[in-house]
Amino acid sequence: MKHLIIFVYLLFFSNILSAEIIKKIDISGNERISDETVKVYGEININQNVDNLKINEIIKNLYSTNFFEDIQISVSNSTLFIKLVEYPVINEIIIIGEKTEKYKEEIKKQIKSKKNGPFVKSLIANDENTIKKLYGSLGFNFLEVKSKVETFEKKRVNLYFEIEKGKKTKISKINFKGDRKIRDRRLRDIITSQESKFWKVITKNTRLNRSNIALDKRLLTNYYKSIGYYDVKVLSEIVELKEDFQAEITFNINAGTRYRISKISTKVDPVLEKKLFLPMNKVYSKVIGSYYSPFIVKNILDELDEIINNEDIQFVEHNVKEIVNKESIEIEINVFEGQKIIVEKIVILGNTVTNETVIRSSFLLDEGDPFSKLKVDKSVSELKSKGIFASVKSNIKNGTMPNSKIIEISVEDMPTGEISAGAGIGTNGGSFAFNIRENNWLGRGITVSANADVSAESVRGSLEFVDPNYNFTGKQLSYNFENIKNDKSDSGYENSILGAGFNLSYERFKDIFFSPGISLTLDDLTTDSSASDLLKKQAGTSTDATFNYSLRTDKRDRRFMPTSGYLTSFYQELPLYADQPFIKNSFFSSHYKEFSDDMIGALKFSASAINGLDDEDVRVSQRLGLSTKRLRGFEPGKVGPVDGTDYIGGNYTTSLNLEANFPNFFPEKSNAEVGLFLDAANIWGVDYSDTIDDSNKIRSTLGLNTSWISPAGPMSFIFSHNLTKASTDRDQSFTFRLGTTF
Repeated sequence: MKHLIIFVYLLFFSNILSAEIIKKIDISGNERISDETVKVYGEININQNVDNLKINEIIKNLYSTNFFEDIQISVSNSTLFIKLVEYPVINEIIIIGEKTEKYKEEIKKQIKSKKNGPFVKSLIANDENTIKKLYGSLGFNFLEVKSKVETFEKKRVNLYFEIEKGKKTKISKINFKGDRKIRDRRLRDIITSQESKFWKVITKNTRLNRSNIALDKRLLTNYYKSIGYYDVKVLSEIVELKEDFQAEITFNINAGTRYRISKISTKVDPVLEKKLFLPMNKVYSKVIGSYYSPFIVKNILDELDEIINNEDIQFVEHNVKEIVNKESIEIEINVFEGQKIIVEKIVILGNTVTNETVIRSSFLLDEGDPFSKLKVDKSVSELKSKGIFASVKSNIKNGTMPNSKIIEISVEDMPTGEISAGAGIGTNGGSFAFNIRENNWLGRGITVSANADVSAESVRGSLEFVDPNYNFTGKQLSYNFENIKNDKSDSGYENSILGAGFNLSYERFKDIFFSPGISLTLDDLTTDSSASDLLKKQAGTSTDATFNYSLRTDKRDRRFMPTSGYLTSFYQELPLYADQPFIKNSFFSSHYKEFSDDMIGALKFSASAINGLDDEDVRVSQRLGLSTKRLRGFEPGKVGPVDGTDYIGGNYTTSLNLEANFPNFFPEKSNAEVGLFLDAANIWGVDYSDTIDDSNKIRSTLGLNTSWISPAGPMSFIFSHNLTKASTDRDQSFTFRLGTTF
């Protein structure tokens, strides 16, 4: 110990002896970098006390700029001598082997080496890896990249990257192994990667992409946890590259035990009023006994935050402790008074495409607010859920003021454009759909989509803009334009509908969303001699301007493949101006319940009514119909009131659907699922005639539906038996459909 003290003393004393006060700075060897720039980056000043430690610090600072290949520093007679050797300058970066300009620009954007920047040999290997990673995301996994340098006078160089892309790597097979407990078919619905099929010519998800595989692991983990498999492990993924540019992916999954929530308790800091949090007991009672899910925990914490906000309690924090027992989990929520720390600054980094305002508007904290680590984590989760960032990370630093924090949010923008197409053929004819979508238009977080749908009797095109946070109010604003053309030659008419509208949506009450809107529709109907009297009477152009609104609440455990909860909505449409005014009301409700791992039940109900005002009849294009999802076992559009030979729809509809799906009924290798259904529905009412039967009769069907992932694409079959029907209804005991996306 004595020798160590002497060594430290001598080292400190020697630094003091060698230190000098700098009166002059002599910089040489810098041809392009000015003396002042060297001083700024090196943090060098006149009258500064310079010792060996300071010299090492200056050298470190200057090397970190990547401007200099060699640096030598010495001190003599109060003068600091700095001898520099600058790196060569990159005159041009030339990409060979890539014809597309946008990819060339993206390469130059992502690599560290830059035009008119320093040529640093140590960065070239990193640049080559960056290029490989970029092309790997496009499916080129057998890529070769070579770099070359062309030297000129005055230390200038041209940097070449020669690229041999090879062929794109397609995913030939996706396997799931281990104690996964969930069928492969369901797991394939969850992940983004897809097996390559001859008809999938547009989607990029059939190409091997390491980023997609990492995303797939997260999606699988989140899905398992959402249905109670708390300690699931997606242990590994194995990618086997084959010589024919094919790849086989294997996910190894250990689902573990499925846990239920056995108990939830709240521990409140004595400095806080315990009675304020007693309402949480009602929230707990609703979920105790349910399978564990992070969504349940999130909803509980949201309820807790609402109490804290309503009571205006500052600097209160909470955390969750989850105690795992044999087959159950106890949730312990601790509420306590945190440190009185404020947010000094929020710094956004890495957003090369997305506007900073989009990121800040999603943040639950602002500068000057009480700091909360929980709100930082929630904000990061909210940003990730937008689907426009490849990664979102937070870094919390101490602020420049006492009891303050600086929050750094680092994001990585990702491609947000999508192109998809789909086609189907079945007993009811064929159809084709095409969609183009941009999820981050102009970097403003706005979604723009264009759609086209073509079937045997209709063509429909639409354009939609959705701003999820209009003017930073937390309200969603959407605009839509559509053009529909129906050719009903069998009924002697065709009509064209041109429509436009806008809609606002926001949470009016807790979990109840209010969506008001205005729409304008121009309907042009032409008929021939075979048309019915109703159609001939309504021939011509009609203009409708309506106000509409909906109230919706969504209590499903999740939107994708729900197993519990319900979704309920009410919709009303009222005339502002109309040649033939009407009022329309609709109500929909769907309830879900998991009876066991082998059976999931659903109960769905709907009711709609449309009535003319001012003694006007409802136009034929506005009359109601029953979709094949609400009433199976009948030909589409061939149910309800009939005028001559034309099925004209009704003024009223109602439906009740009981469904039970059995995902494990068939052997797993069959790639098939089966379900039972009982449909009961009615469509009736003819406002324009007292002589036509209004067809007020309950239609009911009992049936079996089967879906199968065939080599040619997904196929669905419906076998049904009509229990009751009207004499004019056309039944259809068997239907099939083959449909897929490209």
